[in-house]
Amino acid sequence: MKSTNTTFLTKIFTFAAAHQYKNEKWNEEENFAVFGKDAKVHGHNYTLHVTVTGEINPDTGFLVDLGHLKKIVKKRIVNVLDHSQFEIDIPWFKGKQPSTENLVIFIWEEITKELEGCKLHKIRIVETPTIYTDYYGPLDD
Repeated sequence: MKSTNTTFLTKIFTFAAAHQYKNEKWNEEENFAVFGKDAKVHGHNYTLHVTVTGEINPDTGFLVDLGHLKKIVKKRIVNVLDHSQFEIDIPWFKGKQPSTENLVIFIWEEITKELEGCKLHKIRIVETPTIYTDYYGPLDD
């Protein structure tokens, strides 16, 4: 009989990065009118929550090999994003706003490429103490 497990595990990571909101089609005044002070380069100390789900291994009692999860996130996310400027340094952001809404999608796509033994459930990126974005993956998953 298959388990109906609904256990979730979240691992938290941090990194610092910068971004600038602007629309290349607009002049400086239009960009400032829409994005305000965020039309200038600015940075954040981001907190990344990676939540996985899956079957608990009866031999270990664990849902995921945390060493494997940490290795993936550090290699594909933290080491890539830390001290970067998203729209300049990360090719995925070419032609996209460097918003947290796009950032969670980028992170999801990068982590799922190598994740084994569990399923990615949610990505949460905390940009400021009052703003965070959650992503549960593409709708067709």
